[in-house]
Amino acid sequence: MLIKYRLGELAKDLEKANKEILPFFGERKKDKRHTTILSEDDLNLFFNNLTKEYNVENFDALFMKNGEAKVDMPKKEESKEKKAETKAVKPLKKTAPKPSAKPAAKPAPKQKAADQTYKPRTKERVRRVVDTSATVVNVDRFNEKYEKIAQRAGVDTGGKDSSQTRRQKFNQRSRQRRQAPGRRQKQETEAQRLERIHLEKARKAQLKVSIPDEISVGELSNRLKVAAPTVIKALMGLGVMASISDVIDFDTASLIADEMGALVEKEVRVTIEERLNIDELSEQQIDEKDLEERPPVVVVMGHVDHGKTSLLDSIRKTNVIEGEAGGITQHIGAYMVKTGEKLITFLDTPGHEAFTSMRARGASITDIAILVVAADDGVMPQTIEAINHAKAADVTIIVAINKIDKQDANVERVKQELTEYGIVPEEWGGETICVPVSAATGEGIDSLLEMIMLVAEVMELKASPDRQARGTVVEAKLDKGRGPVATVLIQNGTLNQGDTIIAGTAIGRVRVMTDDRGRQIDSAGPSTPVEITGLTEVPLAGDSFNAVEDEKLARELVDQRRAIEQEEIWGSGVKVTLDNLFSQIAEGELKELAIIVKADVQGTSEAVKQSLEKLSNEEVKVKVIHSGVGGINSSDVMLAEASGAIIVGFNVRPDSIAIADSEQKGVEMKMYRVIYDAIEDIEAAIKGMKAPKIREKDLGRIEVREIYKISSVGTVAGCYVLSGRVTRDSMIRVVRDGIIIYDDKLSTLRRFKDDVKEVREGFECGIVLEKFADIKQGDIFESYVMEEYRD
Repeated sequence: MLIKYRLGELAKDLEKANKEILPFFGERKKDKRHTTILSEDDLNLFFNNLTKEYNVENFDALFMKNGEAKVDMPKKEESKEKKAETKAVKPLKKTAPKPSAKPAAKPAPKQKAADQTYKPRTKERVRRVVDTSATVVNVDRFNEKYEKIAQRAGVDTGGKDSSQTRRQKFNQRSRQRRQAPGRRQKQETEAQRLERIHLEKARKAQLKVSIPDEISVGELSNRLKVAAPTVIKALMGLGVMASISDVIDFDTASLIADEMGALVEKEVRVTIEERLNIDELSEQQIDEKDLEERPPVVVVMGHVDHGKTSLLDSIRKTNVIEGEAGGITQHIGAYMVKTGEKLITFLDTPGHEAFTSMRARGASITDIAILVVAADDGVMPQTIEAINHAKAADVTIIVAINKIDKQDANVERVKQELTEYGIVPEEWGGETICVPVSAATGEGIDSLLEMIMLVAEVMELKASPDRQARGTVVEAKLDKGRGPVATVLIQNGTLNQGDTIIAGTAIGRVRVMTDDRGRQIDSAGPSTPVEITGLTEVPLAGDSFNAVEDEKLARELVDQRRAIEQEEIWGSGVKVTLDNLFSQIAEGELKELAIIVKADVQGTSEAVKQSLEKLSNEEVKVKVIHSGVGGINSSDVMLAEASGAIIVGFNVRPDSIAIADSEQKGVEMKMYRVIYDAIEDIEAAIKGMKAPKIREKDLGRIEVREIYKISSVGTVAGCYVLSGRVTRDSMIRVVRDGIIIYDDKLSTLRRFKDDVKEVREGFECGIVLEKFADIKQGDIFESYVMEEYRD
């Protein structure tokens, strides 16, 4: 039974007006309106009258689809009648209000009147072309409509060509369209296919980035292929505030890369030294099979006039003292001495205090130090300095007690004095070998050489001669006839004539090579001192040198070193001072505080040394590396620079050379008259409690020339800067007739109508003070700032 099927809906389905279908209801048409709900009886009556009015000879004509199955009809005369009959009955397939409604079994006679009254409307077909090349069309939504059309048209649903089969094919094509929305219109070539596969693999592969030890934020964003603000935002999430130009470390950068889903690799940068195989790692990678025993390098140290050069002369069996001025060695000489079948290389260092830096350099490149002490003179100031230098260089010490042939010689007293400085002889239970010798008579020389060879044998000194030479520049000078000349000590490898060498910022080929006796040689092995020519400039004494194969890379390295050296000249390194001591301890940069103590008497020196060393704690160890009596000299400054130490003086003053050297090298010197003040300052510095002092720093003088009264501002002084400058954050001292009448802070500083940060000498400006308004013409303003300083 149909529910609420109205008359208007029936007329709309039949494509008729209401008045055209009313006659088919017979007597019931009187109470029918557009909104009248039709009953089952009304519909039965309507379709009975309708089928009587329009008869159909062939029902196949009702279900043909787009003229595919046409019925046989008479031509010409009968064509219009057949068309009218079929069109009239066609609405039955749309409404189908009752399944029991059946068409008449036999066709009724044709009527012309029906043809004229019921003429179906025809719509003109318009062909439309839809471009779907760039649009993905979801055709699944047409499935339901397709089903309805098939049902209404009465298409056969059975067999191989049923709607279910066609629908499956239709769905399959839809899925293919969804899976490949960008289908290629043309057949791709093999190269295009391979390129497409490569791009798809690259798109799916995880991004790999190489990050060095330090990288800027901008460079990191480029490597991660993301925008710089994205990286900055991620850094902010980690609590790191950085701009695009800031540099971050590897750990932070790797965290950001992991967050971006990238695979992080540590970037290994190969330096020029590594490419030339002259870096420290390359030097350590030596096969034990290639190592051979090398001669020991021995340095002779001691106090002036204690007989160092005489001892060397006695060892070499030659006289080299006559050509020296004032009995002082003028340069570091290097000699090779043969003892039996083995060789020993000796370096002679000057005994005078002016050559302390040369002595310190000599101790740093040697294996054994011979400390010469006169038996009649005992331990002297330069002896103590030599001991400290040798200990700082970690060099084995052999004591040669010289001048035992003199009547007032006292070997035991010398040994006793040496124990006060940590040099305990073997016969007294220590580890230091003491050999009594006489350079004048030659007594004990052979014993000294035997002890040197014994110590060298215990140390197992070895080197590899089958590699590029490496060593240290002992001394260098500029000769008028030969150009730059350098004396070098080869520590590893073999140096050949014609080799390209680098020594600091100097580079060149070895043109001439001579040994310690002045003979020209072609090659020199480990522990051999030679003099070479051919460098482009004079290297610095103490520079390491390397022989290289690639001269082009060597020149690049020299240029790099020169650039670094220039940067170091402009930027001073951080030296240890009492002001930055606590910050360096907190950052872990300083584990040991080295101090040099100089006092007027020995008792004060020892008391200060003991008191300062008691200040050591878990974080930093206070160590007095040298203590002595007398004024502070350049030797103390050089030792402090090499050791990173602070010089503390009591009732002593530095000389002019020491002052100049300390300023140039950044060595701090502190002078005290009371021991407690020194202990208090260093203890406060270690704990980070050393408070700074404040003082005034004058900036300039300003003259008041005009006075302006402005209601909204107050008193404005029209000023002229006589000298110096005045800044916005300056303090102003008001001076009238040579008397300071008020100190105030500058509130406003303008030039014309613009606020400015500062006004310099020769310019006019307007000044407003914060509190003081009783300004008069002719007053002088003195501008100054408060700054912190430390004694």
